Order: sequence, then structure tokens, then C-alpha cells
Amino acid sequence: MEHDQKPAGPPPELKKINDTTWELPISYKKGMRVPARIIANEELIKSMDAGVFEQVTNVATLPGIIGYAYCMPDGHWGYGFPIGGVAAFDVDAGGIISPGGIGFDINCGMRLMTTNLTIDQVQPKIKQLVDELYKAVPAGVGCKGFIKISKEEFQEVMRDGAQWCLKKGLATPRDIEHIEDHGKITWADPSKVTDRAIKRGFDQLGTLGSGNHYLEIQVVKEENIFDKEAAKVMGISKPGQIVVMVHCGSRGMGHQVGTDYLRLFLDVMPQYGIEIRDKELACAPFYSPEGQDYFKAMACAANMAFANRQVITHRIREVFSKVLGRTAEEMEMNLVYDVAHNIAKLEKYVIDGKEKTLLVHRKGATRAFGPARAKDLPAEYQKIGQPIILGGSMETGSYLLLGTDSADTTFASTAHGAGRTMSRAQAMRTIKGEKLQHDMEQRGIYVHAVTMKGLAEEAGEAYKDIDVVVDTLDQAGITRPVVALKPIGNVKG
Repeated sequence: MEHDQKPAGPPPELKKINDTTWELPISYKKGMRVPARIIANEELIKSMDAGVFEQVTNVATLPGIIGYAYCMPDGHWGYGFPIGGVAAFDVDAGGIISPGGIGFDINCGMRLMTTNLTIDQVQPKIKQLVDELYKAVPAGVGCKGFIKISKEEFQEVMRDGAQWCLKKGLATPRDIEHIEDHGKITWADPSKVTDRAIKRGFDQLGTLGSGNHYLEIQVVKEENIFDKEAAKVMGISKPGQIVVMVHCGSRGMGHQVGTDYLRLFLDVMPQYGIEIRDKELACAPFYSPEGQDYFKAMACAANMAFANRQVITHRIREVFSKVLGRTAEEMEMNLVYDVAHNIAKLEKYVIDGKEKTLLVHRKGATRAFGPARAKDLPAEYQKIGQPIILGGSMETGSYLLLGTDSADTTFASTAHGAGRTMSRAQAMRTIKGEKLQHDMEQRGIYVHAVTMKGLAEEAGEAYKDIDVVVDTLDQAGITRPVVALKPIGNVKG
């Protein structure tokens, strides 16, 4: 759903807690069970669209919510929850699960891969690389993948995620180690996914899709390495180094799973005595049959997304090998990490001195585990914390960050990107895709897009200043920056 994202100014009830935290009290809106908090500096809070304040306080009315309803500094109007929304629900005290708190693109997420290549080796071949990647990784609405599998075999994908790719020779054991949950959410149950959702997903493995999804070749600049030791642990060791970033999710399957269960939840809410302020927040008690069915179907879509990004990674390695005449192993094309930013997970937190199991909804928000949660991280990251891949616009670049133990205050969650300031419709009205493409090429960024309208939607000026977002997260103690990454080539969905 599109909304014009016009800032209306913060509500007068908004209270400044500190330089990066703002709060709307439970008295702000009838039915709020907890206050709503927005992580932002003064500049960002003034530019927030009115939908953020409306939606984050609606979230605060949901049954079983604990602590605060949060919105991250990249926040803007979404479906149900704001984009950048985070909320945790006590599942043992009537806490709910809501598709509007996860998003239609279930397990939309980020993946970053390093190489030992340098800008001098890649820049002369950037057009060939991007054009070959465009052919190898289908993009656009409804695009189909090169991997042909039956609906029956897709059951394995839904159960095993990226681990299915390992069995098929499309992943390495090291890849699997560097994916959240090892690329497989174990509670997935394909019997909870409708035939229509399967039909929309089984032939889309290895595809980018549309909207803000992309495949980007990026360069590390010396002045953009902020923590050399942590960067080295993650495989980034030199200025001029080339990395590859992927942003995509579960495609049509995830959208259909969300649609199917939203309809179901709207029907069953009355029998559970649940009333909501916005039908986009349709929900069910987590431990209800309907809530459990959605949780298991969501996991299937999340596993499809892990497999999708893994197949794309395989194709990227093939293209780099073809264009540069070296094997992926010789180019050390290693996965740094793969992490979701549209998902709900059961996690343990200490609340008022007691450990509780909470269902943490992250909608356009990234998990940000610090070293204290080492058991959930790859071995080499256990002392430094979880890598966070924060995508920016195709003009300005992205960041590699690390989670901190202090992030537990926001249920171990942080931003997922720069965050839009313009709706897609507004961007298309004011920006010309052809001119943007030409201007970017003049600045050393070669982009191959499905449509010029789609390119205009993703212009840098349609997004917040990513440096301000990252600085705010750092100041809030939620994450710490390691490297800023600058684009030189982009395949845009």
C-alpha cells in the first residue's frame, strides 16, 4: 500500500528521553498497553511521516506486548507496523503473532560477500559484469528462476532452506555457517502453506524481484573503514577491495502466505476477543491453532528466501568466474553473513528480573545480537557480535555494522536501511529514470534496471541520509559501524 510520506511534525505529546530516543506515553491513544519509542535524532524525528506515529502507537495496543513498541531511525509508513517497527510479545501471557508485523515479503533480507579483487581489476569490466549478472539473476515483477523444480521438490526447499542448496551443489558448508539459523528455520511445516502460495514461489528461486531489491557490486574505500580489526575478522582487509551485496526475499510466496493468514486472522479474531485499531494489524494468539499455523507457514517462506539468496550467490560466483577467468575459490568469494529483516522469532530476554520467552516481530528491522548471544553466531563473530548489513540507496552506498549487547534494550534490533522519505509514486513523479541512469554512470556507478520507472523509484533523494541513520544507531548504542561500502555497479529489480 502506497502513502505519500509527508512529515506533519511530531505530535505535541512526543517526549524526548535523550538525544536518540523519543516516547509517546500510553495516554497518547486509547488502548495503548505500553509506550511507543522511536530511535532517532532531532533531524530524523522532524522528518518522520505522520504514519510512523500513528502506526507505532497502534502496535502498542496489541495483546501481550512487552516493554515498548519501537520504530527505528529508518522508519516510515508501512502495512500494519511502520517499516522499521519492532515489538516483542509475551507468548505465555496471550501474546499475539501478526503478519503486519513481519511484512508480506517474509525474510526479505541482506547478504554480503567479500572477494580478494580490487577496484582496478573490476572497474574496467564493470559493464560486462553487471550486464551478465542481469541475465543470470532474473529481476522484475513475476520473474522466473533458472532452477526448474517440481512443486513436490519445493516442499524440500520450504523445509530445508539454504541447506537444500548445499545438497544440490549450490552452496558450500562455509556458506551455511554464515547464514542466520544456518539457513534453515526448523519449525517450518509445508502443510500449512496454501497451494496458491506454493504456485507463486516454486519457480522463483534465484530471482531478485522488483521494488527496492538489488544486487550490487561495491568498493571499500580507506576512509570508510572505521574498525580495521573487526573488518578483518569479516574478511575486509584492504582499501579498494570489492564486495557484493544482495537484497531480496521470498518473492510471491511470502506475499501469498501473508495474504492468506491476514484473511484468516480477520475471521478468527472475534472468537479470541481481540479488537484492533487497524485491520492491517490482524493477529491471533501465538499459541492458538491459527497462530501456530502461520508461524510454521512463515518459516517455510523464510526458508524459501534463504534458498533464493543462496541460489543468487551461486549465480554471482558463476558470472564473476566467467567474466574474470578465475574460480570463485581463487577470488575468495566468501559469505560474510546473511540476515533477515522481515521476520518473527522466539528469543529470550530478562524482563523485570525474570527470563521470558518473547516473540520478537521485526518489520524492516534487523536482528542485532551482541557477543553475549555468541552461541547464535558463527565462531569467528562470537567475540565481536553479529554482522548487520544495512542497505542504503544505489547512489549513496551501504554499511556493514555490528550488533552490541546494549541492543537488548530494543529487543536486539536495529535499522535495516536508510528508509524512504518519498513514496514510490512521488519519486516517479519527480525523477526521470533515464537522466538518473546517465548521471549515475557519470559518477562511476553503472546500473542495469528492469524499467526506468523502477529506477526512478529508487533514486538516492527518495531516501534518508544513511550516514545520519548509522550515526544515530551508533550514538544510541544499538550498533557500531565497521565499514561503509560504495556502489560501482547495480542490478535493480
